[in-house]
Amino acid sequence: MTSLQLPGRLQQSLEDTKVEYRQLGKSGLRVSVPILGCMGFGDSQAIPWALDEDKGLNTWDTANSYSNGASERIIGKALKQFGIPREKVVILTKCNFAVGETPEEQQFAFYSEFDRSKDYQNQFGLSRIAIFNQVEASLKRLGTTYIDLLQIHRYDSSVPIEETLKALHDLVQSGKVRYIGASSMWATQFARLQFCAEQNGWTKFVSMQDQYNLLYREEELDIKIIGRVEELAKKHEWPMAHIALAWINKRVTSPIIGCSSLRRLDEAIGSNGKRLDSDEEQYLEELYQPRPIWGHI
Repeated sequence: MTSLQLPGRLQQSLEDTKVEYRQLGKSGLRVSVPILGCMGFGDSQAIPWALDEDKGLNTWDTANSYSNGASERIIGKALKQFGIPREKVVILTKCNFAVGETPEEQQFAFYSEFDRSKDYQNQFGLSRIAIFNQVEASLKRLGTTYIDLLQIHRYDSSVPIEETLKALHDLVQSGKVRYIGASSMWATQFARLQFCAEQNGWTKFVSMQDQYNLLYREEELDIKIIGRVEELAKKHEWPMAHIALAWINKRVTSPIIGCSSLRRLDEAIGSNGKRLDSDEEQYLEELYQPRPIWGHI
């Protein structure tokens, strides 16, 4: 039996692919490892070095509130500017926080004023109407007809969870959202949401995005760990980032990385396939002591 010759285009595609892919949680959605974090996208200069890199980094994480909507607009502009087929990328965005109508209007700085303003009623939070309004606005900024993964940015205790979950379920049923996820909440809150969705036959969350990495577990950083990261990096002749990414890649589906330059992006992609042995992992972890966490904003 003769083996088939690999088609030239497929061979080139494999050579151009510098990352690996994994299924997100228990879902069938496949995401790149790592995921590109777009929180820092606030002007169009972010596009050329970050999104026009055809290296397989096809999963982008943003939120409606990042740079007051500018991050989503930049992604939408990139899709159009570079002629990127929508089905070739995975877009993750979030809802809950308001998007200011001017750059100076930041909800984090003026929360009570947003709550009282006529211009921001039903524009934030996790009520049914607010979720629908936020999704429609995100779709417009992204210039697309659907969101691959919609994440609730925080837990909203002011709204019945049944209302929130039914709204998310209806968005999935409508096709405007493919999957749903959550971000930054207590485990008990997340469990309560999942249980309610399951009991009612509604769409369940496939992911939880939280701050978690080798140096920042439970919101604590131990400077001594950095010394050990540096030590192992010298041993392997790797950048320090590859040590941290090798550790996290074994523990989560895909880390979300924020990059300030093309060099940093290439460095992160270059960690693909790198592994630490069990002794090295223990060496990195043994200094860490869990501490009380101060909460989520």
